[in-house]
Amino acid sequence: MQVMDAVAVRRWADACVRSLDANRASIDQINVFPVPDGDTGTNLLHTMQSALDALLRSPMTTVGEALSALARGALAGARGNSGVILSQVLRGLAETVQGVSVVSGSALRKALQRSDELATAAVSKPVPGTVLSVLHAAAEAARDCPSDELDEVVVAASRASAVALADTPRQLAVLAKAGVVDAGGRGLVVLLDTLAAVITGQTVETPVDAPLVPRTPESLTTERESGSAEFEYEVMYLLEDTSEEAVAELRTSLNGLGDCVSVVGDGVSLWTVHVHCNDIGAAIESGVRAGRPHRITVARFADQIAAQASRFVQDRAIVVVASGAVDLFRAEGATVFDLASSSATPTDLLSAIVSTRARHVAVLPGDPDIREVLDEAVAYAQAAGQDVVVVPTFSPVQALAALAVHDASRRAGDDVVAMAEAAAATRRGELAIAADEAITWVGRCQPGDLLGMLDGEVVLIEPGPAAREPVLDLSCRLVDRMLSGGGELVTVLLGADAPDGLVEVLEDHLRITHPEVEVTAYPGGQPDAVIFVGVE
Repeated sequence: MQVMDAVAVRRWADACVRSLDANRASIDQINVFPVPDGDTGTNLLHTMQSALDALLRSPMTTVGEALSALARGALAGARGNSGVILSQVLRGLAETVQGVSVVSGSALRKALQRSDELATAAVSKPVPGTVLSVLHAAAEAARDCPSDELDEVVVAASRASAVALADTPRQLAVLAKAGVVDAGGRGLVVLLDTLAAVITGQTVETPVDAPLVPRTPESLTTERESGSAEFEYEVMYLLEDTSEEAVAELRTSLNGLGDCVSVVGDGVSLWTVHVHCNDIGAAIESGVRAGRPHRITVARFADQIAAQASRFVQDRAIVVVASGAVDLFRAEGATVFDLASSSATPTDLLSAIVSTRARHVAVLPGDPDIREVLDEAVAYAQAAGQDVVVVPTFSPVQALAALAVHDASRRAGDDVVAMAEAAAATRRGELAIAADEAITWVGRCQPGDLLGMLDGEVVLIEPGPAAREPVLDLSCRLVDRMLSGGGELVTVLLGADAPDGLVEVLEDHLRITHPEVEVTAYPGGQPDAVIFVGVE
């Protein structure tokens, strides 16, 4: 549709309620600054349901009247910070289109900018990396959209909101540490995606180059939507029979009592008041001095925590961080972080850990170079209450050896010891291609040379290029070198560049030189090594 009328507003509101209901639980369980959250999705759903109820009870002659009914209903039923901000988003839409029968692309552009202004003004201390950042990005994208067509403007806003949501952990350190995006921002993306779907008639996909942060929403549960953990209660009420001067004094009074203060109105006569505080009576008395408070609600954050189910749904889990052999590790029941396709940042590694929703997590790193960032991710997970242990493994073959002895029926501590012993008993080798000129223990190597490495050190060099015959020859020499200290089982992970017939050549060679040794080979697909070799 190229214009949005009152009927379309009703369709959007109804679809928003259904979309928020479907996403409520996942939004509820996303961590939000500066402590985890337990009801953002519920608050948004309750607020939007109140808005829809008000719309259904009101005449819908024009689009302005329909949006005004939504805004007033949202304000009257606003719950939590996210509900208050949602009411101001709807108010901004309503204010801009008063007196018109339909909304065009240019009108929606102006409406989103007004929503951005009102929502920002509703928060006493705006912080980057929250729903306000997501809304601002959507408003700017609508403003900068080169087309005035309604569908193109709304799609631009929707996609920009998804990009901004994915960026919230980089704006707010607490989100990055918890490995999640902002919950309120996620709710706003749901609303904008729903609006785009109503206008275009099709689902608007999040662009592949700007995905949501790859976290499961179940990663953490929480106690409040925002604000300091110093305050124990959330107080909300509606306020009428007041004035702008009295409202200004009320804001000042509430800021002295607590945080997360918002006092926002519908532009006519109704105000919603929200504060986190310890002195409930003083917060209500401040409202009495300012006007007529009613529909007073008080929530104790500790009660919300007690009511939440445990965030752990299983007792034990294994996370493997390695390049290649993804299917092999997953077949053994492990969660895999593939270094070949993902950047190893503390945030991304933390995501893999918390996504298991396991009380005890053993991490098997398959690359010694990630230890620093992995330690940071583990520290964050442990601080959030998860029992995480890193088993010393430095290659995918050592991770395989450790995983082979994993037994979930053992005590967690005993199982970790068994895995560590299995990894320590596995010598690790690697055949790779030199990327740079370097000095090694066995001489100088040039880019393109074949390198045979044993336990992280270069022990063999074959001048490049890495043709089939030199690769086969150096593979056999490397395994011979590894077996010089004994061994019974050779495990080979074939890389993406491993030549055809390598396994057969290696088996024939060992049948002659080490007939007592068993060889097992798997397709690893790793891009950074021709083969990984393990000797047990």
